[in-house]
Amino acid sequence: MVVTTLGTFVPVRQDRDETDFSISVNVGVALFNVSVTDNKSRHVSGLKASDFRVLENGRPQEIELFSAENVPATVGIVMDNSGSMRSKRAEAQRAALAFVGASNPADELFLVAFNEKVHMGLPEELRFTSDFGQVQFALMQMMPAGRTALYDATVFALEHLNTGTHDRKALVVLSDGGDNASRRKLADLLEILRRSSATVYTIGIYDENDADRNPRVLRKIAESSGGRAYFPKSLAHLDEVWQDIAAEIRSQYTIGYVPSKSVGSGSYRSVKIIATQSGKPLNVTTREGYILPEN
Repeated sequence: MVVTTLGTFVPVRQDRDETDFSISVNVGVALFNVSVTDNKSRHVSGLKASDFRVLENGRPQEIELFSAENVPATVGIVMDNSGSMRSKRAEAQRAALAFVGASNPADELFLVAFNEKVHMGLPEELRFTSDFGQVQFALMQMMPAGRTALYDATVFALEHLNTGTHDRKALVVLSDGGDNASRRKLADLLEILRRSSATVYTIGIYDENDADRNPRVLRKIAESSGGRAYFPKSLAHLDEVWQDIAAEIRSQYTIGYVPSKSVGSGSYRSVKIIATQSGKPLNVTTREGYILPEN
């Protein structure tokens, strides 16, 4: 079982199960995106807040926010647009569009494209969109060239993701995992992820003789956020990967609780989330911990 928490703090805005439930909007809530599967790796739906237990540093926490699966999410697509992507451009764009088509129609979407520079794919005045055609147009404008600033692009996308309006947040990063142009270091990115509520999914596509490939980095980025790293055997498998990610985001649960400040802000909290159905344990995938933001 992989467990995690999310380190973004937001006001409680939703109900717990069927009970009217609210707390003051100035109270911070630790958010967790949680994927639940059975022993056959099938997503488990229909769970309620009472089916979950949350332990922070071994201490039980009361769930204050709970959203069942398939609620709208804020989702960023982060696409490698460096020269190494030239031969993969068409397949990558097509698969990304399949992902958009399989996502919740009410999702807030945005696109970040990167080579040695990082930029938003959508028009400057459009921060997010739910319009398939706008995402398609943005993807079609990508013309691979130059070097790779993976870490800078992912940090940039995380910062933009935080401006979204939905509690559930995710990034999908497609790259070969190499980085030869970022100002940020991998350690910087991992530290930011420990303070973020986002789940990051990475997709590694590269040729075996590609000197820049780095699957270890892609695994580390995904796992540190409670996400998954995918390495399709061929470009033909990209559609399947993107649609699997879309299905996982739609099937997640979002859980929040008010963390104790007794240990002090800026401290690392380990978190374990347990789910059961009819008394039987289920597999939970989320973060292993988070850093409580400083006051």
